[in-house]
Amino acid sequence: MPKNKGKGGKNRKRGKNEADDEKRELIFKEDGQEYAQVMRMLGNGRCEATCIDGVKRLCHIRGKMHKKVWIAAGDIILVGLRDYQDDKADVILKYMPDEARLLKAYGELPENSLDEEDEGAGDDYIEFEDEDIDKI
Repeated sequence: MPKNKGKGGKNRKRGKNEADDEKRELIFKEDGQEYAQVMRMLGNGRCEATCIDGVKRLCHIRGKMHKKVWIAAGDIILVGLRDYQDDKADVILKYMPDEARLLKAYGELPENSLDEEDEGAGDDYIEFEDEDIDKI
């Protein structure tokens, strides 16, 4: 029987969720960075996001965030633009829902960008008038 010389198994690797910062300083965009909203996840550490400037970009999740910060469709992220590839970007930071609301309040994000809470929940219904029902 071999001796266990390591420091533990996969439960140790999971550890504490350090990405769950209670209060962190709000980070604004700088030169070469842009706010974006994730449209869909593609797998392999990539996602498709629509930036605030209206361009749809293929984003790569950086290694520091990979498997530590979970990104889903609809999340607001900060991406670093590439000088040599305009259609690709790198995910720098994921904003929590309350941070995204603060960015909207400061005027950094446009009001019409979707947030996780208000994804057009009441807009997906069909309204019939009484005349339509009588014809059936």
